[in-house]
Amino acid sequence: MLLRRQIFTESAHESLFFWGARQTGKSTLLASLFPDALWFDLLMADVYERLLRNPTYLRETVLAKPDITTVVIDEVQRLPELLNEIHWLIANTKCRFIMSSSSARKILRSNTNLLGGRALRYQLYPLVSAEIPDFDLLKALNHGLLPRHYQAAQPKKLLAAYVGSYLNDEIISEAKIRNVQVFAQFLESAAFSNAEIVNYANIASDCGVSAPTIKEYFQILQDTLIGNFVPVYQRQPKRRVIQAPKFYFFDVGIVNHLLKRTGIVFKSEAFGYAFEQFIYQELRAHSHYAGLEYLISYWRTSSQLEVDFILGSNQVAIEVQGTDNISSKHLRGLRAFMEEYTVQKAIVVCTEPLTRIHDGIIIMPWQEFLKQLWQGEIIS
Repeated sequence: MLLRRQIFTESAHESLFFWGARQTGKSTLLASLFPDALWFDLLMADVYERLLRNPTYLRETVLAKPDITTVVIDEVQRLPELLNEIHWLIANTKCRFIMSSSSARKILRSNTNLLGGRALRYQLYPLVSAEIPDFDLLKALNHGLLPRHYQAAQPKKLLAAYVGSYLNDEIISEAKIRNVQVFAQFLESAAFSNAEIVNYANIASDCGVSAPTIKEYFQILQDTLIGNFVPVYQRQPKRRVIQAPKFYFFDVGIVNHLLKRTGIVFKSEAFGYAFEQFIYQELRAHSHYAGLEYLISYWRTSSQLEVDFILGSNQVAIEVQGTDNISSKHLRGLRAFMEEYTVQKAIVVCTEPLTRIHDGIIIMPWQEFLKQLWQGEIIS
């Protein structure tokens, strides 16, 4: 089994919410960490129906097992009403509750009991390089990093099933989307906008709906953990900067499927796009797993100078380039940012074979960057 980096840092014996998109490996991880837990899997029809009819069944079952110290509620978003029972049990017993969920939307928008701060919040992301022995970059960029997909010899059908049964069916059902065809078209348009500045009006025009509808669709993707907005960095700018956020899907394999993008190889245009997405996934997971929770933003001026990722309060500026020959043109954005802000590190992540420094900018092979990132040497 893969050794995951999510270890619930500083959770001690506290109860917790455990978010993560479907098939990121939440249940597998929880089963390995809490083998003796009392388990309620709400994807199982009989368990779901019993608790739907009688939520007090949870309390009665837990109280009947005084030796149980940990209770796992898998896919708790399916029955937010259980949170009232869980709240009472946390307050009146010594049980620890682990509540996993593949969507924050139903819980956060149902006005149900969020346990009054009694539960910490953690998230599981797709696999990262530090979790995979003999990590293969091209395999990751082509297959994606959901465990089943990365490990599969031929992930095409798995990706199709994931997008069809999960993205289309479950999200549409949960968000009560009426126009299925428009939402499916939106997913494709959103994939074309992946890692780009979000233009609601343009996507709305493509889909034949209003810009507010598209904005709500993006919010649904974020609430259901399928993607995330990356804000613009605009701390006291001297230059005029773009204000709109970027949007990244949670996994490069899902983007590949939606764009019908296959056969990604080094030096191709597709490699550059997928490579940037991959580095974003690594940064986002590292921020959470390391307990740092640093902000990830981007910087772009109205004159099109850009830096892909700014970590924290301009501590680290990162440009991602899918090339093995970094030249002066690749450094323009970082140079401009460094003229405006003081940074601890300015890094170009690329496919060059050796690390070098040019005008104070570290040009670093992706392998070395990932090694230093997960060793806590890029940002701490």
